[in-house]
Amino acid sequence: MRVGIVTATYLPSRNGVATSTALFARGLRERGHEVRIFAPRHPLMPPREDGVYRLNSSFAGARALGAPADYPVMLAPGPLLTSRLPLRGLDVLHTMHPFLAGQLALKWARLSGAPVVYTAHTQYDQYLHYAPMPKRVGRAVLRPHVSAFARRVDAVLAPGRAMVDMLREYGFQGPVDLMPNPVDLAAFRAATGAAFRETYHVAPDAPLVVSLGRLAPEKNLDVMLRAFDRARASRPDLRLLVVGDGPSRAALEQSAPEGVTFTGPVPYERVPEALAAADVFITASTSEVLPMSMIEALAAGAPLVAAQSPAALDLIQEGVNGTVRAATPEALAEGLLDTLMPGRLPALQAGARASAAQYDLTTRAAALEAVYEQVIHRKRR
Repeated sequence: MRVGIVTATYLPSRNGVATSTALFARGLRERGHEVRIFAPRHPLMPPREDGVYRLNSSFAGARALGAPADYPVMLAPGPLLTSRLPLRGLDVLHTMHPFLAGQLALKWARLSGAPVVYTAHTQYDQYLHYAPMPKRVGRAVLRPHVSAFARRVDAVLAPGRAMVDMLREYGFQGPVDLMPNPVDLAAFRAATGAAFRETYHVAPDAPLVVSLGRLAPEKNLDVMLRAFDRARASRPDLRLLVVGDGPSRAALEQSAPEGVTFTGPVPYERVPEALAAADVFITASTSEVLPMSMIEALAAGAPLVAAQSPAALDLIQEGVNGTVRAATPEALAEGLLDTLMPGRLPALQAGARASAAQYDLTTRAAALEAVYEQVIHRKRR
């Protein structure tokens, strides 16, 4: 099978869509399929990338649209560049975006008669504060566009129930299949966190909480820090490592309570050991869909303490691999203390590892392959 993936973000950009796209491509290739990835140029991209075809991009455009600093905005390719892309002979096209990348997927599908699959990854309403327009105007433009795009493709996927609910709210009533993000379980199961703890001066026996992700307003990080501070009043030896970077970092560092260390961004190769170092993973965000970081934490054996959200309810089995609490400092602090109880923590850590098995890369790649086969068969019929 020849698969074309058209994505607005890809490695070395650091976000869940870029990471999951790269993992799915690897899993599909391991199953014998040819995968061609069409993605924006990035200044840190390697000089040679097998199977990756770069389109022009703009960081200035990213800033104007309020996109993260590490998220160059794809530009529409001209006729000359398009003629050089290996677009013919594709059996299926897959995109994660309803905007330019999605429009290109629809346009290019007409060259080969291939079906188009769309994975809805982003709750766009949660990010309208970045857009250079009033939120009311943004919603009025955004919602009908996403819904109309979903109606034009051959299959719609969503990593979690939060995205299904969003699509329904936007007006799309067609079928949506759940397709959770994959994780390379082997890397996380083999990881140890001793070196990571040593790097940030955390004693081997100190209770350690880890947060990992983009430091931005929609992540509710102030609530997370206040929850940690409340929990630390009962457990003075408690430590928190905040792994990641983003526009909120400077303000958060100024207001952070004692016991918190901001590591900044770490190479993805060190993410398994960062999560393996944790006794517990915490998030106060209510905007997540099915975040890679939470799945990876489970794979590393770190139970989740999460604010109530559709994503948390998708991932967490109460008392088995973590706990879901109200998005308040008081409730999350109580969840942290309950999870860290010596009599409970080992069982929760084992439950975390066991619950991650369903997200293994080989399992998810096989499921995506089956979706491709179905849409190809329908298209040909």
